[in-house]
Amino acid sequence: MTDTQALKLDALVPSRSEVKAEDTWDLSSLFRDDEEWRAGLALYEKTAERISSFRGTLGKSAEALADYLDFTKDLRILGERLGVYSGLRQSEDEGSGEARTMTGKFTMAAAKTEAASSWENPEILAIPGGDMQRFLEHPRIAEYRVYLERILRFKPHILAEGEERITALHAEGEGTLHDVFSVLTNVDMNFGSLDTPAGKRPLTQSTWSTFMESPDRDLRRRAYNLFYGTFDAHKNTLAGLYAGSVKQDVVHARIRNFPSARAASLFPDNVNEAVYDNLIASVSENLSPLHRYYSLRKKILGLDEFRHYDVYAPLVKDTAKHATWEEAVDLVSGALQPLGGEYVETLRSGLLGRWADRYENRGKRSGAFSSGSYTGLPYILMNYRDDSIRDVFTMAHEGGHSMHSLYSAKSNPFMHYDYTIFEAEVASTFNEELLFRHLVKNAESARMKKWLLSRRADEILATLYRQTMFAEYEKITHELEEGGTPLTVDVLRGEYRKLLCKYFGSEIRLEETSDLEGLRIPHFYRAFYVYKYATGISAALALAERVVQGGKKERGDYFSFLASGGSRFPMESLKIAGVDMSSPEPVEAACKTFGRLVGELETLPEECP
Repeated sequence: MTDTQALKLDALVPSRSEVKAEDTWDLSSLFRDDEEWRAGLALYEKTAERISSFRGTLGKSAEALADYLDFTKDLRILGERLGVYSGLRQSEDEGSGEARTMTGKFTMAAAKTEAASSWENPEILAIPGGDMQRFLEHPRIAEYRVYLERILRFKPHILAEGEERITALHAEGEGTLHDVFSVLTNVDMNFGSLDTPAGKRPLTQSTWSTFMESPDRDLRRRAYNLFYGTFDAHKNTLAGLYAGSVKQDVVHARIRNFPSARAASLFPDNVNEAVYDNLIASVSENLSPLHRYYSLRKKILGLDEFRHYDVYAPLVKDTAKHATWEEAVDLVSGALQPLGGEYVETLRSGLLGRWADRYENRGKRSGAFSSGSYTGLPYILMNYRDDSIRDVFTMAHEGGHSMHSLYSAKSNPFMHYDYTIFEAEVASTFNEELLFRHLVKNAESARMKKWLLSRRADEILATLYRQTMFAEYEKITHELEEGGTPLTVDVLRGEYRKLLCKYFGSEIRLEETSDLEGLRIPHFYRAFYVYKYATGISAALALAERVVQGGKKERGDYFSFLASGGSRFPMESLKIAGVDMSSPEPVEAACKTFGRLVGELETLPEECP
């Protein structure tokens, strides 16, 4: 492609300045503008200079400890606002030098602050047990009790003061590998364009899924080859970045005296490694419905050969599935009625207002996320497309995160308001399940019902089976690094290909580049995170059934879960909601739910009216 062609292609995706203000988020709940943010950063840096004045005072009395905790709470609230604002500004346009400068300046300031306060945890842990117990009973410590108890739990993994300072100084560079991966894949890599019946269209991280959902198999094939061909050209760099990230995880765990990187990752949530292993084992024992589904896909699509670019092809053609942003909000609002009017109206108002950054622009981060904070709105980033029903489910999903953030911040002190990712994926996938139930109940035809069933099967597949495959891959790669096996590009691709064969079964014919998928997943740079999607949907399916079939108590239990924030460990808060994730039963039940969807699809006629 010539430079002129590339420029014409880029012009099809608007620049940030060309996006309507009403389609973007309003970040003024954090800071009015960049200038106020810079003033906030200056205040943060100046306030942080006082940290050392508290050193040596924390064990003197409960009041002295409370004085420091009051100070650090205010500093952290300001730091959270600064970090969220600059992070959101950068996600608007990863290529913006101004935004990257802001995130860089805050990262440096936060790392300096962390280094300056590296004495905090060792000093708290040095307080004699009897004194600490008395401190915890003091009224001024009440809002910090959970925070302090969680620090005390880390005692075996806290280093000496000097060592803590060294690790804090290294914190500034720990996100570099992910940042480089993000810039490389979202900004520097040009995936080109494709000729379509509607003319030449750009292939980007955001349009990728739309191409894979096209009923035109040749278009899917060309998009697949162009997309992975671009990744193939950068495979050694991508493998090096991921290998470095895994090595960083392993080193961090060893420094903190954890037996493994996975143990270190699961420790903060107090999740036993058996929960992770039970997930992989339960899903591995229930792959039959998944393989059955791929066989059904091959049959319905009328294919002699089932290829990797066929896995997302629509099973029902010519079914209306376009929804504007406003229409999607209506659909989501109708679906969430079992949660009551206050919940629905709050979310609806936010989505129609300025919570969300709605559409793609050049340089914008791909995918979607919710970014809540204690003092600001629970912002949502999307790259919404009105020709993909998946984006309506994404809206419901991210809306679940945002409402969880609102309930959590409203119900808890700052120092323990933030819930875990383990819990977050329950709130989001719960909303997706309610959306599916609403849509299938109101399906206008057998064709629409079949289409909805296939889409829901795809969603559960992506969240339960696919994320478990990712979780198994992370387990393998970290164990290889811990065992001394270098993670070369060939090793990474080989392990990933084995998993593709295991999860897709005998029906699929993989491409030579299929295993490059393992080098393009951004969540892998946040190790042992993706398993929470699979456990989350398992819990969410159980809780959705409980709320829909129950009454005021069941809904109240669910809201108690949303309001728990970080006041309890996730396994405990989920038990309050009504599900026990220490048992394999929720995962097995989720697999059975998927199997029932496949069964319904198998009984529907191939051509629905």
